[in-house]
Amino acid sequence: MAAVISGLGGALPADVVTNDDLCRTLDSTHEWIETRTGISERRMVAKGQSTRDLAVAAGARALKSAGRDAVDAVVVATTSADRLCPAVAPEVAHELGLGTVPAYDLTSACSGFLYGLASAVGHIASGVADSVLFIGAEAFTTMVNPEDRATAPIFGDGAGAVVLRRGTPDEPGAVGPFDLGSDGSLADLLAIPAGGSRQRSATGGPVAGPVPTEDWYLHMEGRPLYVQAVERMAASSRAVLDRVGWSVRDVDVFAGHQANVRIVRAVAEELELPEERVAVNIGRVGNTLAASVPLLLLDAAVNGRLVPGNRVLLSAFGAGLSWGSTVLTWPELRVEEVV
Repeated sequence: MAAVISGLGGALPADVVTNDDLCRTLDSTHEWIETRTGISERRMVAKGQSTRDLAVAAGARALKSAGRDAVDAVVVATTSADRLCPAVAPEVAHELGLGTVPAYDLTSACSGFLYGLASAVGHIASGVADSVLFIGAEAFTTMVNPEDRATAPIFGDGAGAVVLRRGTPDEPGAVGPFDLGSDGSLADLLAIPAGGSRQRSATGGPVAGPVPTEDWYLHMEGRPLYVQAVERMAASSRAVLDRVGWSVRDVDVFAGHQANVRIVRAVAEELELPEERVAVNIGRVGNTLAASVPLLLLDAAVNGRLVPGNRVLLSAFGAGLSWGSTVLTWPELRVEEVV
């Protein structure tokens, strides 16, 4: 048994925010941002728009791509769920008309797509489900301090979704094996300090104690994260290639998490992958966390960068710290461009 990708869809908010737009209130320039991140613009949710809205839109397109209107389970990977409780996945399943299927959230920040994909694959491999809708969705710009020049330019909002069905390991679209890892000793390198039980316990509640405003936003230690991201993604990629019996030369497309174009290129250099085999779309969407890899795959498929039969290496790194990689041979899919 294997889990096979049979549908792919994405969603982006309508609001395009350029570097120049940000720099009207941020102490930076378009050139500074683009040179250091590779980002020219990103999408941001409009007032009242949330992760659920993006997840529903991406999920609907993935179901359409797969030619089906029902699945056995829904998994949503997100670090910006609509509420601390409950999970957003049951609402997504309801909005999509999927009935009372099991639905849950998974949180692993920028590694969320790899972790969630492994979870969804596990449901099918174990016989729990014959089909799963898996969505990576984020409205993470709501978690970023708009006055922080280190983080505000990096992140964007969006969602990407895949439909997985039961199949055989030798058919195109079969996912796996996986390499996953984490290092909690470095959790503070990328974190939102306030809002959780640790802060509430220490201060007597979300309002009772003195909580600095900046603690409600993302804190990031850029340089050590860069080093960790390159090292972990490269090592994880090598590990999964060894497990599947591929060499780096067998990889047609490297679809790495779009955190920063420098990181993507540095990982490719570590793996000795030529630039023409590296997929990149961060310039127009920014870092969309759990939505990053599926949006990248969708962009590459729509633009003909990714074609049936291509051997694809997926890898991601994020808060936790966490990382993961997997492989697949790209299948024939009906895809719809996200504008």
